[in-house]
Amino acid sequence: MSGAFSDDTPVELSAETGDSVTMPVIECDPNAARERLEAAGVDVEEGNTDHERWRATHAGATAIAYDGKVVVQGRDPSRLVGLLSGSGGRAHLYFDGGSRGNPGPAAIGWVLVTDEGIVAEGGERIGRATNNQAEYEALIKGVEVAADYGFDELVVRGDSELIVKQVRGAWNTNEPTLREKRLRVRELLDGFETWSIEHVPREINARADELLNEAFDE
Repeated sequence: MSGAFSDDTPVELSAETGDSVTMPVIECDPNAARERLEAAGVDVEEGNTDHERWRATHAGATAIAYDGKVVVQGRDPSRLVGLLSGSGGRAHLYFDGGSRGNPGPAAIGWVLVTDEGIVAEGGERIGRATNNQAEYEALIKGVEVAADYGFDELVVRGDSELIVKQVRGAWNTNEPTLREKRLRVRELLDGFETWSIEHVPREINARADELLNEAFDE
């Protein structure tokens, strides 16, 4: 992804807490941040107060720019943070989804990792779904976040052999809902310069599984 931040544009991520919600804070040039969002097709509006430089909403979160920083608000700010702070390179995505009842109440978990450690992670309930539908939803969410971060190469790892082989094209996807989700995954993955997906044991996917179960327990 091309953007307005060059290699020497300072971007530093921290967090603020308000009303029991953690709000990521990106220390950056708000003008460059605005250009980056606009280049990604995000609508940017003027601020609501004299202190706000601008506001922008993307994927359910809102970025508010002040002098020297951008604060991101919302239950799931990961994709918007990715657009503001992404810089290319390679990442690994771990994903997991599950249903209690199959179909029944379902949740997802995903973790995005680079050589420097965890870049972003998340877990959430997604309503009623089957296990396989939840697996696909976890994969879609994780790949969307990776795309917003602007990574060039994505290595995807999951413990569902069915999903991995369907996405690769090794197994057919006959169920209409899963077929639609597979097409969405491939559409997203084709946006990267290179990508791969592989099946791993559950213990390798432990953090994504942990986030899934935490979402169930909330």
